[in-house]
Amino acid sequence: MKIQVKKGGPLTTLQDQGRYGFQKFGVLVSGAMDLFSLKLGNILVGNEEKEAALEMTMSGPFLKVPAGLVFALTGADLSAKLGGKSVPLNRAIFVKEDTTLSFGFAAKGARGYLSVAGGFRVPLVMNSKSTYLRAKLGGFSGAPLQDGAELETGDLSAAQEKLAAALSRQSGKPFSTMGWSIPDGNLFAGNPIRVTQGLQADWFDNKTLYAFLENPYTITAQSDRMGYRLSGTPLHYKDSSLEMISEPVTFGSIQVPADGNPIILMADRQTTGGYPKIAQVIQADLPRLAQMKPGQKIYFEPVTLTTAEQALERQAQFLSDAERMVKR
Repeated sequence: MKIQVKKGGPLTTLQDQGRYGFQKFGVLVSGAMDLFSLKLGNILVGNEEKEAALEMTMSGPFLKVPAGLVFALTGADLSAKLGGKSVPLNRAIFVKEDTTLSFGFAAKGARGYLSVAGGFRVPLVMNSKSTYLRAKLGGFSGAPLQDGAELETGDLSAAQEKLAAALSRQSGKPFSTMGWSIPDGNLFAGNPIRVTQGLQADWFDNKTLYAFLENPYTITAQSDRMGYRLSGTPLHYKDSSLEMISEPVTFGSIQVPADGNPIILMADRQTTGGYPKIAQVIQADLPRLAQMKPGQKIYFEPVTLTTAEQALERQAQFLSDAERMVKR
């Protein structure tokens, strides 16, 4: 099947779980900002977990979609409409007639995901379909979705053919769906972002650590897929003469440069960093962080490694339960 791109939207890229195994060569991981929503979308349409989806930032593209397409929308609520009719989130959708899929401005969240049954037929680059824009790598020729592009979807498995047939028998036009949806997994809960202690937390005195954990920080307009720049109470080193050798960084590392304004490293983070890390966002909270917009305030909450592991286990169990429900 082929999807026609009428308008590419403000920033739509193809992303999977990332490009691993090449950081030692300076190649970034990239991948979806909100891995929870990516995985949920793939579950809903019967794809393998590693399949790529369109990541849409703040709004989405204007697409002409063919009859017979099965897709799911997860993550941010981008006010999607298919043939002028509102499309529900977190459900498998069967397109019953050739029509248009359009998106408005994000009503909730920042990044929406469009997963299609069979995935998108593009070449793997270093074992991944993810787009890294600065290097023009992966995805659709390393670029955001372009006006006039044609997107080809992959072949369906036997299970996906069965899913499409079941959905096609449901009533409704221009699309049909089941009468249930998967919850969003508290993706938009307004709780503090949980963190564990950073490798250089001892570079900061107790007063500074207290300020970091007790005061809100605002996501600035200078934030992107590489990192969230925050403004708020400046954080200062105990000894301004200290210098560190660059070392590996990861998704959610919170660095503090000399100006004292923290930076949270995100999906397109560099492979190494030379700023001290005051804290690390726990993996289970990265999807919530990815759905926050410039101008929103963040509070941080310290937790233990045990708590962080338990939160990730609960998230994995949620997705496992969702997969079992879809396959019933």
